[in-house]
Amino acid sequence: MPSIATVPRVGVSRPARMASSVDLPEPEAPTIAAASPGVISRSMSRKMTRSLSPLFTVLPMPRAAKTLALLFFMTLLAPLGAVAAEKSILVLGDSVSAAYGLAQARGWVALLGERLKRGRLDYSVVNASISGETSAGGLARIDRILERGQPRIVILELGGNDGLRGLPIAEMKKNLAAMIERSQKAGARVVLVGMRMPPNYGPDYTRAFEGAFRELAKRYKTALVPFLMEGFAEKPELFQADRIHPAEAAQPVMLERVWKALRPLLRRDRRD
Repeated sequence: MPSIATVPRVGVSRPARMASSVDLPEPEAPTIAAASPGVISRSMSRKMTRSLSPLFTVLPMPRAAKTLALLFFMTLLAPLGAVAAEKSILVLGDSVSAAYGLAQARGWVALLGERLKRGRLDYSVVNASISGETSAGGLARIDRILERGQPRIVILELGGNDGLRGLPIAEMKKNLAAMIERSQKAGARVVLVGMRMPPNYGPDYTRAFEGAFRELAKRYKTALVPFLMEGFAEKPELFQADRIHPAEAAQPVMLERVWKALRPLLRRDRRD
């Protein structure tokens, strides 16, 4: 029977024109990209700028909170030896997959577990997503997760925070490539989930960022979700009040995007 282990880092959409600015309290104050990648990487504001269409953000976490989150996550790895006896699906992502702002049971990862259960598919789901996670953070954690969980399928939903922090795309690709290689070496099939950057980074950066996921999927022959928020990124009603994080109503839509790429791997896994 499928089960969900969850840990509470954001995805990316395309903003329109800016309207107003509001201060948010520590430590959950989101920070949006409002300048070039180089500037963003040097300076992180504690303000959230609202827009007429949804935006995405980096969620800074104080060191103590991050340590507690990682310690909690490690406690979830302990029972994975038992989970490994089943076929498991690992989701390694940021706040979009960690169901930020929602009950965990309402996030798309939890909905995936429910769908597998309804379909009588013998998979458990382990959600190792953390709000604010970057590709470097995922790479630092993945070896231990793979060793403990031995997943049959790995869903990688990372990179959005890299772009919003102005990380060079080549560095993000290097980190994602290493995670794909390690997952495949461990015997797992990979679903790579793509994101997009706001246009204020300039067309060259946004095109290169979006193209990075396609290039990696082609190079490593992974399944690809081109853009997790395809079809609703410009619909404010499908986002939370911050106009950043997908609302509960958007979670089934994201699940459908992932399911389209995931389903062929499940069929192939059953044949194997």
